[in-house]
Amino acid sequence: MTVFEELRRRGLIAQATHEDQIEELMNKEPVTFYIGFDATADSLHVGHFLQLVVMKHMQNAGHRPIALLGTGTTLIGDPTGKTDMRKMLTEEEIDHNAECFRRQMSRFIDFSDGKALIARNGDWLKNMNYIEFLRDVGVHFSVNKMLTAECVKSRLERGLTFLEFNYMLMQSYDFLHLNREYGCKLELGGDDQWSNIIGGVELVRRVREEQVYGMTFTLLTTKEGKKMGKTEKGALWLDPDKTSPYDFYQYWRNVADDDVINCMKLITFVPVEEIEAMEHLKGHELNPVKERLAYEVTSMVHGEEEAKKAQTAAKSLFVKGADDVNMPSTELCSDDLDLGEIGVLTLLVKTGLAPSNAEARRLVQGGGVSIDDQKVSDPKMTVPADRLRAGVVIKKGKKVFHKATLV
Repeated sequence: MTVFEELRRRGLIAQATHEDQIEELMNKEPVTFYIGFDATADSLHVGHFLQLVVMKHMQNAGHRPIALLGTGTTLIGDPTGKTDMRKMLTEEEIDHNAECFRRQMSRFIDFSDGKALIARNGDWLKNMNYIEFLRDVGVHFSVNKMLTAECVKSRLERGLTFLEFNYMLMQSYDFLHLNREYGCKLELGGDDQWSNIIGGVELVRRVREEQVYGMTFTLLTTKEGKKMGKTEKGALWLDPDKTSPYDFYQYWRNVADDDVINCMKLITFVPVEEIEAMEHLKGHELNPVKERLAYEVTSMVHGEEEAKKAQTAAKSLFVKGADDVNMPSTELCSDDLDLGEIGVLTLLVKTGLAPSNAEARRLVQGGGVSIDDQKVSDPKMTVPADRLRAGVVIKKGKKVFHKATLV
């Protein structure tokens, strides 16, 4: 099975500018392709992870990825999918974030011996003369056509700054630059990048009279179309200091029945034939599949040792000894106590299980909190110091466990 067939069979391909030609090209020769990553945070998240999986599929088949870090475009901000203008970051913040991305990407992509490249678009965008850019690039873009792009239309009612309106031109120029410098023939990206990718394909054709291609892949969403990777604490980060391996594992262990097979296809390297053989499973039969999904993805992101720890901790929640050492935990000190004890509402806030006392109160009154398997019904309940020294396990809802210990 070719890599194109693999991507298609897994449901990863969403749109392509010239699907038959792309398939023929990929089957005929090693192709240099790129995916852009704007450095808006100091860690990649699970949405980026799907892109890395696609890059890895391609690299395994002999194609050459360029991971383009948006040290220039991040200064502007992509309006795609945003309701408001993105927060402006300093060059120092962006460079730091890009370096964090580079380190994380190196866990998945082999950058040795020219097998993949890292590029930073700030290297060419920051030093461009604006008038030259308008004459050389802007002349090829129709404002009327740009206004029909979904990423622009969705923002027009709320307001789209001229700063952001330039983003499509800059991303398109990236493709032109990479085509000139590295022979890049294909741009990949999430399906929300379709308009920007088409812009790049057309710019290369007009400026260099060369045929290049664009292809988008499926966004990681639930069956209802909601983006996956959002938790109560925010995004599902690949950095273990921002999302612990345990929490990362638990997210995938607890995906909905309707989503688990799709996730297996999109973000694991389990053979697609093996996954298709699981499609008939229902209800509790899917539990081993969810465990496999959680283990596979956690192992790729955090390594096998952390995946095994998370798996052991998760299983321990359902047997005696749920206070496993790998369970997410919070250490309290004497300053956190009031007269040798701590109120349950304060405890929930201190452990991050509730953002405020008011939300903690709602959780307790709704019957959603247990401590050491005992349901908590009184918001005024307190936990004494001697009990905390031994460690208590707090259960929020059906699936969230946390250990609190006084040190």
